[in-house]
Order: sequence, then structure tokens, then C-alpha cells
Amino acid sequence: MTSHLVPSLMRSRYLTAAAVVAVVTLGQMSSLGQSAKPVLGTFGVDTTQMDRSVKPGDDFFRYVNGKWLATVTIPADKSRFGMFDALRDQAEVDVRALVESLAKTPQKPGSVGQKVGDLYASFLDQPRVEARGIEPLKADLAAIAAATNKADIVRLMGRPDYNGPFGVGISADPADPTRYVVILSQAGLGMPSRDYYLSTGPKFEGYRTAYKAYVTRLLELIGDKAPAENAAAIIALETKLATVHWAPERRRNVKETNNPADRAGLATMIPAVDWPAALDASGLGAAQRFVVRETTALRDGAALLDTEPVATWRAYLAFHLADTYAEYLPKAFEDAQFAFASKALRGIEAQRDRWKRGTELLDGLIGEGVGELYVAKHFPPGHKAAMDALVANLRAAMGERLKTLAWMDDATRAQALKKLATFDPRVGYPSTWRDYSAFPVAKDTLFENVRNGQQFEWRRRVARLGQPVDRSEWRMNAQTVNASYSPTSNQITFPAAILQPPFFDPNADPAVNYGAIGAVIGHEIGHGFDDQGREFDETGKVRNWWSEETNKKFLAATERLAAQYNAYCPVPNLCVNGKLTMGENLGDLGGLEMAYAAYKLSLKGQPAPVIDGFTGDQRFFLAFGQVWRSVMREDALRNLILTNPHAPGDARASIPIRNIDAWYAAFDVKPGDKSYVAPDQRVHIW
Repeated sequence: MTSHLVPSLMRSRYLTAAAVVAVVTLGQMSSLGQSAKPVLGTFGVDTTQMDRSVKPGDDFFRYVNGKWLATVTIPADKSRFGMFDALRDQAEVDVRALVESLAKTPQKPGSVGQKVGDLYASFLDQPRVEARGIEPLKADLAAIAAATNKADIVRLMGRPDYNGPFGVGISADPADPTRYVVILSQAGLGMPSRDYYLSTGPKFEGYRTAYKAYVTRLLELIGDKAPAENAAAIIALETKLATVHWAPERRRNVKETNNPADRAGLATMIPAVDWPAALDASGLGAAQRFVVRETTALRDGAALLDTEPVATWRAYLAFHLADTYAEYLPKAFEDAQFAFASKALRGIEAQRDRWKRGTELLDGLIGEGVGELYVAKHFPPGHKAAMDALVANLRAAMGERLKTLAWMDDATRAQALKKLATFDPRVGYPSTWRDYSAFPVAKDTLFENVRNGQQFEWRRRVARLGQPVDRSEWRMNAQTVNASYSPTSNQITFPAAILQPPFFDPNADPAVNYGAIGAVIGHEIGHGFDDQGREFDETGKVRNWWSEETNKKFLAATERLAAQYNAYCPVPNLCVNGKLTMGENLGDLGGLEMAYAAYKLSLKGQPAPVIDGFTGDQRFFLAFGQVWRSVMREDALRNLILTNPHAPGDARASIPIRNIDAWYAAFDVKPGDKSYVAPDQRVHIW
């Protein structure tokens, strides 16, 4: 379980004296840059995009971003557009330039440069993909067609790139985060979540109709003799799976989803699966320790292996294999997948350029290899030093806040401070780059390259079983515009690509950097104490370190916060789920509180200057609002609300500030303003 700052655009947590370091001053921050002018505006915020006719206390998101919102058009190949997306676009352009430069110089065979260049070239060579047709799938389709009984089906499902009612992963053990364990999770659906199968109304009927057309089309393309009939059977099977699946908010419950088992216990929990056969097929034949997540969903979903016809399971496996590799097969497969997964589900109007999808493929299969090239060209060393200081400032601010929280008793407080002191921040890029020597890549075999890459990564993970957890491993690439927190390692990660405007600008006013990247840092620190992260101690182990009374107060406060998000309904008949989004909401609120406290500490008691008529506090909150500037298509917004732990961007900009006392003072927000919340109703947790 790793928490991220924003949802991915791709389809798969005792403060010591040493932790309190000197706070970066205004002069120190400004001197980090090479020029005096920030990228955005005169102090780091693009004030030309504000709508000053809107009262900040009525709609702060529109006040900060109103002119931009009035003129922006979502690109035809996107489901959303905003600050994160603009930076991701730039990262893709940068990666493309790096990869194309590799082609100008002969690369040593077996080198990272050769593999990156040839993998990219194999994706761009669409004529070669067309000429090969479905030849790369034929051996798998023959193996599926030869399955005559449940045992055959289970062995196939054990293969890493095959689908089934159980998903297998490898992660740190919640009971002992120094070792790896096999994780078993509910799986098997072709649509985003159970709601898409079970919800009523014309929108969901439309999604199901589009899905049936997609399943039918892929079955036709792989030569199925009864595509429409088998598509109906596959969807009926998946609907039964959806019926027993746990809802997304229930899956966030750390206690419910932490069910350790040995081999015998696994057979008892999920008796319908021949686990020795399935695990052998996964390369996990020697595994002895497991964590079972959604117990009843796995048990009841696997039971369908005994009640559904083998012929239906064969069709199911064939379709899902074609779906997994559709983008690496002839254009007819790509077009069918785009029509459903992008256009029908998310409202995207046009397929992304092939070169853009090529950079995305590199990111997924050989991302650290690309990252090594990216960092050398695009990440100034000064950025890392500045970020290290900012992280230390945020941690110091959080420590001061923990010491004064009225709702927390001293015993729990001591444990919280202990956890904070052991946070491990990683900035920019990993200390050691991944070795891709065991990943074979050839310029003319796209399908095999993709499968080799997936198998390389799976074998790399399997080989870790029985080994100590590698704390130096990164779970994000340097060229990724995001940030993350891992509760089992208590690590926060900030890749190089997010450390640029509007998040971080060494020439911007410090208030802006604290309101932007400072809130991001605080957000990730906050995940260590959110509704999931608080279940883990300073070592990354699941352990209750909360007193009963303090726990009650925490839960009461989170209920009030959930209510604020539950009232936000951006789509007809659909509101944000405050329980599903609780972790991210706590991260946003706590992160903003931490960042503001750190900003005030950085002033060392001196007043902030007024710039362009804005006070330091105003610039802090303007920067926060600017970061979340974004728009989203309705179908994509519905998908986000139903399946994702992140609230929409406008909610993330507008709701946390309503609980920050300093925001009211900064913008003279008063009773009667639409966003006003009475002081005794504001939620203050971290």
C-alpha cells in the first residue's frame, strides 16, 4: 500500500534534536536560483488567471483560477487537464528528446541506452506490428483452448500476465516490514469497479453496453467462433465477481485487509483454488507466508471456478489476455480498446500520439533507465539541497504541532513524535539505479519486449522473497510528476520531475514554495498519520499505538471532515465519498497546516513583504489554489469519484482551506460568505 499525491494517468508514513534543523530564511531561498524572476508572474503565481470579481470566501478555487477556467479547453487526447498534466506533458517532451538523441549515436549492446532506444523504436514501428498480426498471441491462445478442466484453468491463472478472481503481489509484510510477503487481493473485473456492473441508471447502462461491444470485438479479432455469446457469458461471470467484491472504501481498512496465512491457512481461507498449482505457475512455489486482503471476496470469487463452465473461463482468459496486450497488437485492437477504455469510460475524444504512448511504455517497463538519463539533464543539484531543507522545515513544523495538539494524550503523542523522527525522505532520484541487464529488448519485436519487461519485473520481485526489504528501492521514476508515502517503510518520495514550477521555483517568493511544494511535502508526511497510515508504527509494522480516548477523538474529527467532502457533488446524483477519500483529504488538510506553520517559522519573527498588493499569507494560499488548477471530463470525473481515493482538484483546493483559521484572516472571509465555516465546526487534526 503506497499513497500518492495524485491519481495516476496510466491504466495497474519522538522528534529528536537532530531532526530540528535550521529553517531556510527568505534570503537563502531566493539565492538558490540563477535569475531573479520566477517562472510564473512576479512572485510565483500567475495572477493574470485570477477572477477578482469572485469573493475568495465564496469560491476560492475560482477566485484563484477563474480566468483560466473560463478559457481552458481539455485537449482531445486527455480526460483532464491542469497543472499536473502540463508538467507531465513537458516530462514526455523531455523524455522523447532524450530517447531520440540515443538514436544519433550507436549504443553499446545490452546497455540501458540500447534497451531504451530499441523499446521505443519497437513501439513506433506500427507497420511491423500490423504485419505480425496476432501471431505473438497464438501460443497463449492455443494453451487456453487446450484447457479442459478447472485444474488447467487455475494453472493458467497463475501466470503473471493472466487474469482471474485473485491477484498476486509481493510487498513488505505488515507484521514484519523487514521481510517480503505474498499479497493476495480481489481481482478479475474488466471495468473499473463493482459499481460499473451493479449500479443502475442510463449512464451505467451505457458503460455496460460499450463494454459488451468491446469484449465482443476483441473476441472477434482473436478468432473466437461465438464472440457475442461468449462476451455475454464473460460479462455475466464478471458481474458475479463484482457482486462479492468489497467496496473501495472497505478496502482501505487496514485491519480488515491484513489477514496473515501460511499454506494451510490459505487453503482454508480460499478452498476453491489449487494453490500449489497456481503458485508454481507464478514462480512462487516456495512461498510460505501470505497476507490475504479481501477475504470473503477472494473466497466467493474463487468459488466461481467450481460453478461456471470451463468454456466460459476459457473465453474469459482469452479476452483478458488480448485486452492486456491490445496496445501492442494491430491497430484494430488499439482502436477497440480506445473506444471503450478511453472514450466510453473517460470521455477522451482522440487517441494520444503514438510517441507519447511510447514514452509511457518506457516509464512502465524501464522507467529507472529513463530516469537516469532524465536526471543527468533536467535536475539541478541545487534543487535537491533546497528540497532537503524544506522537508526538514516541514518535519520540524509537524513536530511543534504534535507537541501542542489538545486532543492527543501524552502517551499517544510520544509515539507520534517517535514515528515522525523516523521518517525517511527521498528526493529527486534513487541512490542506486536498477540493473536491467536481465531484460532483453529487440527493435522489431514489440509484443515480446513488453512481455519480457513484465516478466523481468515479476522475476525481480519474486527473487526478493526470503531477502531483507530493500529500503533503497524507489516505487516512482525520477521523471514522474507525483509524490508518495509508503507506510511499511515510513518513507516519503519526491521525484525530480515534480520539483519545478508551479510546485517549486528557487526564484519564487518563499510563501509560494511553502504553499505549493511545502503543502505537497506536508501531504506526504500527513499520510503517516492518516486513517491508514496511523495503523502503522515507526518501524512500518501494523500496531495500535493509540490510546482509546485519543482514538475516539480522532475518529470523531474524521467523521466531520468526511461530511464536508460528502456534501461536494460535482456530477448529477454522485457525491465525493468522504470515507474513500479520507486518507488524501487528511493529507491535504494536515499538509496545508504543516506548510503554513513551516512558512511562519521560516520568517523567524519578521514580517513578510507585501508583493503586488498581496500579503505573505495571501501568496501562500494563492500558491496552494494554483497547484490544484484543473478541469475534468464528466465521465472521467464519475470514474474518479467511484474508484479513486483522491477527490477532484477543485475540492482539494477549496475544502481544506475552509478549516484553516489563517485563510479567513488573510482574505477577510466572514459569516455569510459561501465557504464560511464557523470556528467551532472547523476540523483541525494534524
